[in-house]
This record gives sequence, C-alpha cells and structure tokens, in this order.
Amino acid sequence: MKNKVNLIGYVGKDPEVKQAGSSTVAKFTLATSEKFKDKEGNKQEKTQWHNLECWGKLAETVGKFVKKGSKIDVEGKIEYDEYTNKEGVKVKTTKITVRDIVFLDGKNTAASAPVSENTTAAPATNGASATKKTASSTAKQQAPAPVTAETEEDDTDLPF
Repeated sequence: MKNKVNLIGYVGKDPEVKQAGSSTVAKFTLATSEKFKDKEGNKQEKTQWHNLECWGKLAETVGKFVKKGSKIDVEGKIEYDEYTNKEGVKVKTTKITVRDIVFLDGKNTAASAPVSENTTAAPATNGASATKKTASSTAKQQAPAPVTAETEEDDTDLPF
C-alpha cells in the first residue's frame, strides 16, 4: 500500500517559508470545496481546509510562485501527529507533505507546469516562469486536467 493523496484547491494564505537546518520548509493551507444538493434539493457547499508543507527546492519554488488564492493541484502523503500542548492537552494534527505541485491558474506561476521535489524553477527569457527538470524527474508525467464529478465549479464563491 502507498500513502498518496491528491488535492485540487485554492491556497488560503501566502506560504510561510523558513530555513530548517540546511533545508527550506514552506507551510501553507489549501481549501477544497465540494458542491452538492441536500435532501430538500438546496445547493450546499462544504469546504475542507488542509495544512500543507514541502521541503527543499520545492519549498523555495512555492515561496516564489504560490500566493493566497492560487489554484493548485498537489500530490503528497498524509501524516498524522500528536503532541501535548502547554496546558497538558493532547492535540492531534494532520498535514500533507507535498511531493508535486501543478499550477492551474497561471497567475505568477510556472505556467501550469508540474513542479516536484526534483524540479527547480528558472526564469524564462520572456519574464514568465519556466521549469527545469532534473534527470530524476524526467520520467514523471504531467498531471491530468482536473475532473469534477457531477458538480458545478464556480470560482467566484471562494471561502476567503
């Protein structure tokens, strides 16, 4: 079995990028929404918030190109943690450690090109962004276009 999660959504706040020893870490949130009709036929929307983090070159790329409101497709693994806070209460957390990102909206991004832990972003000569893949990432395929299952997607009702 493999621990793999794929989310498509909107970034909730600008990533917080920090140095963690000799590596870089970026932490940010992602909102995913599901639209449906309830038993009475009324339109409903349920938004889930996800805590994301990424490391190394991917974190540096996220820091440069990902902003609040960016539409992205992330692939990673889900991780659970538990700790005791200052008041002595056990707190459980869930986060997604991101391995790959596809920029879906083209705003200040690498023009919808996939970016992974093994990919570095490089400026293109026309002022836009481009990606330069390393040898280990050339075998990766670009993520397919997002598919919605029997729901309407309306980007004007963002939860932030």
